[in-house]
Amino acid sequence: MSITEQASPSDQRNTDLDDRYGRTPKATRRTRLFFIVAVGAFAVVFGAWLLWAGLFATGAQLQTRDTGYSNVTDNSIDVRFSLTVDAGTEVSCAVQALNSSFSVIGWKIIDIPASESNTRDLVETVRTSEKPVTGLIHHCWLA
Repeated sequence: MSITEQASPSDQRNTDLDDRYGRTPKATRRTRLFFIVAVGAFAVVFGAWLLWAGLFATGAQLQTRDTGYSNVTDNSIDVRFSLTVDAGTEVSCAVQALNSSFSVIGWKIIDIPASESNTRDLVETVRTSEKPVTGLIHHCWLA
């Protein structure tokens, strides 16, 4: 630099800070390259997960609906429910009976065999430890 082209004090300060903290054009290119590789890796992993979750997932779906209860005695209840699942699919369900304070007083796991029908109405008797006030499907899953 010639005497007339001297760097201003603010330019000198910026250059000193850049040198001190390693902000050189080479470091900037390295940082940019790292960022591009990281984003590319994330995109590949996310795309693979979308394929796995969307295309290769099982197609069977399961829906249940409580339809009521009947035959309430001091030690049992009949729980009525509707089950919708693809034909030919086996299902297991947990059926529960509740007392007046909504505590579980009866519990039963049932295995429902495959059927040709998609929707079925079912009734299951659950034994209880005291007089129940309601009976419900707690959870169902594909067997």
